[in-house]
Amino acid sequence: MAEEGFRGPQVCKIVGITYRQLDYWARTDLIRPSIADAKGSGTQRRYSYQDLVELKVIKNLLDAGVSLQLARKGVEYIRKNLGEDIGSASLVIDGPKSVLARSDGEVIDLMRKGQGVLSIVALGPVVDQLDSAIHELHPTEPKDSEKAPARAVSGGG
Repeated sequence: MAEEGFRGPQVCKIVGITYRQLDYWARTDLIRPSIADAKGSGTQRRYSYQDLVELKVIKNLLDAGVSLQLARKGVEYIRKNLGEDIGSASLVIDGPKSVLARSDGEVIDLMRKGQGVLSIVALGPVVDQLDSAIHELHPTEPKDSEKAPARAVSGGG
């Protein structure tokens, strides 16, 4: 069964960005929707959960004062090297220099130039915030045991 994904307005509400930002990031290939891209007027982009995680990371990086160019570099590194394991890392930002610090103690320098104020963006809470926002938008359906029992159909006999 194909993943339905999240439409643009849902993504904006969950991630906390404007539709204009989302559109710009898609058009500039910062993050393209992995389920369905827009194909002309009237079609909708569909973003996967992993797309939402990346968008939330980008937003948090921008909120921490990182340039869009550096945020792009960070997300590209995460895509190539962490995949689904994004919650196990923290991005350590040092002005124009950015370092990805993995939880196992390994530190990878993303840019080898510059200096500045140090900020840390833990990625585990990003995933938690995202899950919470998705749950608010789409509360889970009751479990089978919580649903009303089905009426018995008499088979005649």
